[in-house]
Amino acid sequence: MAGSKPLPGVLRWNLGDLTVTALNDGWMQASLDLVTGIDKDEAARLQRAGFRTEQPKITLNAFLITGAGLKPTLVDTGYGALAPTETVGRLGAALATAGIKPEDVGTVLLTHLHPDHCGGLTEDGKAVYPNAEIVVHSDEVAHWLPDEALAKAPEGAKAYFEGARNSVAPYADRMREHRGGEVLPGIEAVPLPGHTPGHCGFRITSGAESLLIWTDVVHLPTIQFKNPDAGVGFDVDGDQARATRKRIMEQAAAERSFIAGCHLEFPAFGYVDREGAGYRFVPALWVGGE
Repeated sequence: MAGSKPLPGVLRWNLGDLTVTALNDGWMQASLDLVTGIDKDEAARLQRAGFRTEQPKITLNAFLITGAGLKPTLVDTGYGALAPTETVGRLGAALATAGIKPEDVGTVLLTHLHPDHCGGLTEDGKAVYPNAEIVVHSDEVAHWLPDEALAKAPEGAKAYFEGARNSVAPYADRMREHRGGEVLPGIEAVPLPGHTPGHCGFRITSGAESLLIWTDVVHLPTIQFKNPDAGVGFDVDGDQARATRKRIMEQAAAERSFIAGCHLEFPAFGYVDREGAGYRFVPALWVGGE
């Protein structure tokens, strides 16, 4: 029915003895003014070639990991109370559809502290996940959370620093920092710096199967796979983010790695294939009921 609310975006994927569930938080309206590193006309051409408009929408996903011996684990929390529009902030409904209550969540693995990834941690100043430990890279903590970092932040960026601080504040006594490596049994943090200093993905391994959630390596799939030189304006270090993107794309293509991304179009599971001077995203085949 026209005007009705969208159904929650939820898709379960079996990974060995684990289940990884994609949870869609919605989408954000963007502009090609956001694109850095390549000419705007080239960005527009790539959008059109990919059957997308020149006013791109950026989708947003989080992920839930469940299985025997593992308390429900979230990778990111969506925008939550920091949602700037009604098109995002839908993760709570998706999580409920997946059959998980906030109090069930044992760990929240934070890829970084941008508002669309950590905003869902709190509501009205209280922890949304009352029993969860949060896990975040030490460089992310050092960049966003100290008082001096907020004081030195450019005026236009202060809201990002304040949002990060407010989001993690109720978890101060249950926040664990890491510098990469295993953070939970079968889950490895993979540093992917540049987008933010402590930006990282998570590699989940169960038996012979593995999945790399590479989080914000790509924001605009139709542009950045074809031309990995393209970045986005909110990369903290654009050159480092570009180098990371090229490295991880080449690695994923060479190793035929199974990947997922927070800004790949839902349900966001698939592979990277070389194509000419760039790459293409190949969605994984989903067969319901298996």
